[in-house]
Amino acid sequence: MNKKPPQRGVRVIFRKWWHESERTLLPLLFSEQATLDLRFVGRMLFHAAIVGIAAGLLGAAFLLAIEYTQQLLLVDLAGYLPLRAHGEPDIHSHTVPVFRPWVLVLLPAVGGLLCGLLTRLAPEVQGGGADAMIEAFHQRAGIVRRRVIWLKWLASLCTLGTGGAGGREGPTMLIGGALGSAVARILQVSKRERRILLVAGVAAGISAVFRTPLGAALLAVEVLYRDGFESDALIPSVLSSVVAYSVVISLFGESTLFSHAARFPFFPAHLWLFALLALAIALVAAIFLRCFRTVRALFTRLPGPAWVRPAIGGLLLGIFSVPIIILVGSRIHQPGQGLGILGGGYGAVQMAISGAPWLPQGWSSVWLLVLLSMAKLVSSSLTIGSGGSAGDFAPSLAIGGLFGGAFGRAAQLILQDPRIDPGAFALVGMGVFYGGIAHVPLSALVLVCELAGNYDLLVPLMLAQGIAFVALRKRTLYEAQVPTLRDSPVHQEAPLLDLLKSFRVDGLVNLQSSYITLRPGTSASDLIRQTAKETVQTVFPVVNAENVVIGLISADDLRLLATQGEDTQWLVAADLMQPLVTVDPSDNLRTAAERMLTSGLRELPVVDGTRHIVGYLNETDIAETYLRATIRSDTVSSADRSNETGTAADSSPNRD
Repeated sequence: MNKKPPQRGVRVIFRKWWHESERTLLPLLFSEQATLDLRFVGRMLFHAAIVGIAAGLLGAAFLLAIEYTQQLLLVDLAGYLPLRAHGEPDIHSHTVPVFRPWVLVLLPAVGGLLCGLLTRLAPEVQGGGADAMIEAFHQRAGIVRRRVIWLKWLASLCTLGTGGAGGREGPTMLIGGALGSAVARILQVSKRERRILLVAGVAAGISAVFRTPLGAALLAVEVLYRDGFESDALIPSVLSSVVAYSVVISLFGESTLFSHAARFPFFPAHLWLFALLALAIALVAAIFLRCFRTVRALFTRLPGPAWVRPAIGGLLLGIFSVPIIILVGSRIHQPGQGLGILGGGYGAVQMAISGAPWLPQGWSSVWLLVLLSMAKLVSSSLTIGSGGSAGDFAPSLAIGGLFGGAFGRAAQLILQDPRIDPGAFALVGMGVFYGGIAHVPLSALVLVCELAGNYDLLVPLMLAQGIAFVALRKRTLYEAQVPTLRDSPVHQEAPLLDLLKSFRVDGLVNLQSSYITLRPGTSASDLIRQTAKETVQTVFPVVNAENVVIGLISADDLRLLATQGEDTQWLVAADLMQPLVTVDPSDNLRTAAERMLTSGLRELPVVDGTRHIVGYLNETDIAETYLRATIRSDTVSSADRSNETGTAADSSPNRD
């Protein structure tokens, strides 16, 4: 007799191990009440922790790969010295190489060509990555193809390692989201959990490369909407972000990205300057969006295959940026000096915050920072707009930081006020620029505070963010964003729930004369025996000696229990209970439907004031009520339209 070969593969083994761990390990580690919550919330958090570990390791590898690639190509081959922020990993040699401008002109084109070839395998890896992630959440039920993980990784390495003017955060947002989606598919979770793990992966990816655990978690849930945030994903995002942060600092050490003055004292007299900065930043942000979209539209209309466009954008980037690098280098006597035009631009922001030995003084520094911010605006548009795999997050911070630093130095020169610290204006400008065009004021505020390592600038940031948020209401960096939760396809059950508010539970409740109840101490074998022949009841209440319901066990859990064999002999009903979810006879059907959606149950017990069961309400009852209501509504609407048509026809002057 032929035997069926055993299932093999890492995914199958991991899935079996994880389900076994959830079934046996969690009840041993937590108390009874905690076990009830962990059947849902705890499972979600453990899944988010897995995503955080994976994103942390992949993010750390991504950081090192970019640094070594830049050392090999930009520094050793082209003789270009990138500006570096205080907290960036530093593996570069400190010897002064020979500057080769012609190599620097061609390198971004080579990287763009390699990136373009990779996009043929997955078009969604081109560009920043945030829009693709947001679209996957709203339009594709949180599904991101697994190939995106390594293709986005390689495409971004080719783009950024050769000097592409973009950041690491956008790619890691998509890579982290793809990791979360992959973990969700391996563990076979629900659609809702898959979307949450996608967001948790985004938070972990940002935290891994930015080392801002709270700001990354807030950004992941806030960037999905122009007005609102995905509250269900907040706690899993916080956990995955913390885990990824812990992995990265274990490898690279703990430090903030930017160094700065020890303190930024708060002076209320300077608030008007920060308000003025917010208006100026809003204007520059609008120019950036217009430039970026114009460049993208021009590249879209170019003849020839799409995979060639990133190479053309890289060549134009080299032609544009190298003359500026040569011109400024000749003035500061440092040829090949990085100015933040290429790459992410964090070193340029560091220069705007704390200065540099070669940075001129007085108005010359103001004009140089303004020039660099405008050059960064154009170079980022060329890289990202042509389809290069680089984030728009870092360029936004760099443009805002450079312009904010110029604004602070100009204010210092005009007002002659020694209390003005240009570094404070650079940090505020950085956060306000991105927070305004991405519509993430809260997360941008926290991000800046974490990047600076203190909250001294909290009040100026709050004021400036509020002004920029209003000024940029009609402009957005991410076109895939939807206005609110109600506008997202994943929350389109809202119209159904609104219609159901007009119906009460007591008008629909099924007053069953008999139903199965269980006791907390009922053994696993008795649970299976008592419920084996039941085909109608899908939720089994657990009641105490006074017949007060204290928990629920679903039929799905019991079917899973029946397949586990002798390993479950020690389990009792109390171990399998999930949090008690019931409805009152006076509740409306919207409340009942919301509780069913949240708990994942298809049936709920109806209880009185003493928590004694008086009946059952199932999803079929609610669906039938909704269908009858919509049929009546459609009939009335059709009759109204017919009446309106007839009235219009009667009154028409052209009627025969």
